[in-house]
Amino acid sequence: QVQLVESGGGLVQPGGSLRLSCAASGSFESITAMAWFRQVPGKQRELVAHITSGGITNYVNGVKGRFTISTDNAKNTVYLQMNSLKPEDTAVYYCYGSMIIERAQSAAWGQGTQVTVSS
Repeated sequence: QVQLVESGGGLVQPGGSLRLSCAASGSFESITAMAWFRQVPGKQRELVAHITSGGITNYVNGVKGRFTISTDNAKNTVYLQMNSLKPEDTAVYYCYGSMIIERAQSAAWGQGTQVTVSS
């Protein structure tokens, strides 16, 4: 069983910064990609940032230049550095991991962490 545990959410003023972390643990052979999604009530969960095991990154247009996704492969951890936060970044942020388990592609989600941007 694979677990993704997030941390780092909270309340921040507009223009501020937060760093989210997500650590993967359990039985898997390798991680092929990790990502951060976010969701606000009444809306679909949307992809925010994605990183492959080779370090290729992709961002949704609204966060380019403000958010940075990175990984520490030794710790099986993905980070999301969020700068210049805006009220519209308020959401529950979810970590997502794509991995190989028993030679098959599988995926897991974290439990979510609340990010609130407000003065």
